[in-house]
Amino acid sequence: MKKAEFRGVSSLQNIPWQERPANAGELPIWRYNANPIIGRNPVKDVARIFNSAVIPYNGGFIGVFRGERINGIPYIYLGRSADGICWNFDEEPVSFVDEDGNPYMPNYAYDPRLVEIDGVYYIIWCTDFFGAAIGMARTTDFKTFIRMENPFIPFNRNAVLLPRRVNGNYMMLSRPSDSGHTPFGDIFISESPDMIYWGRHRHVMSRSKNWWESVKIGAGAAPIETSEGWLLLYHGVSSTCNGFVYSIGGAILDIDRPSVVKYRCENFLLTPEESYEERGFVPNVCFPCATLQDADTGRIAIYYGAADSYVALAFAQLDELVAYIKEHSKLSVSDTEIGR
Repeated sequence: MKKAEFRGVSSLQNIPWQERPANAGELPIWRYNANPIIGRNPVKDVARIFNSAVIPYNGGFIGVFRGERINGIPYIYLGRSADGICWNFDEEPVSFVDEDGNPYMPNYAYDPRLVEIDGVYYIIWCTDFFGAAIGMARTTDFKTFIRMENPFIPFNRNAVLLPRRVNGNYMMLSRPSDSGHTPFGDIFISESPDMIYWGRHRHVMSRSKNWWESVKIGAGAAPIETSEGWLLLYHGVSSTCNGFVYSIGGAILDIDRPSVVKYRCENFLLTPEESYEERGFVPNVCFPCATLQDADTGRIAIYYGAADSYVALAFAQLDELVAYIKEHSKLSVSDTEIGR
């Protein structure tokens, strides 16, 4: 059987990496043994950084980080790293300007994603737009951040761009929601020719009968282009007598029609087990937001928020991860028929 390969992914020789330990178990993702890589009170007036996104930049790494200030309000902070593990942060949140150059600061901003398309870096986050909605900005130098139009009306969360156009259009995954902590739980995909007008909304997949993702699901890291399709790492949520549990799941979407799910793993790939995942501001959370990939080795580094208190790091080999998802795939009717 031919192994899965990256498509459109460059060499990244300095990707953070740690070999799979002998006691890692059967799941295809394993943790960095020095987690968490970002602890509490990481910068002045910021109590916690978590649910954040990173990308290679100028030989090192740069990221947009959810920083919850000591007044409890989250904003986006910029961080830089030489190795993707040890981070230095700006002491002030990112300042935006609108298309006319006027200053703009969101009321709050959380769970940012960071995606590069054709030399432009797009930041997508959850913002206040008469309720929770999707905010967007772009930059080419990480000095000037231009606020863009909101792609959708409220309420919506967990938006992430595909890292290239598909059939000429930009593609964005999101999870329509409500004004609370949401009984809605399905992932949709939308298209745009210009990053302003969005349409052709299609259902991608629903929460499932698998207990670990029975409450809701949401797009995580930007999908990775592979020879098997778009590899999507997402979060699934279960409800227990003591609250929600957030785990990481995996699916593969069709390369030309990303609304079509080819494979969807019925097992979680990572679930809260370690102390920094089980205990924190919000216990029992593994929340994926970003990946790094190395085309030469097939390595994937996965950044995830832990217990809404820390940033943690995990690893996988592309071929092993894809093979596991395919082997344990179980599609539901909603994954294959609704919204086509």
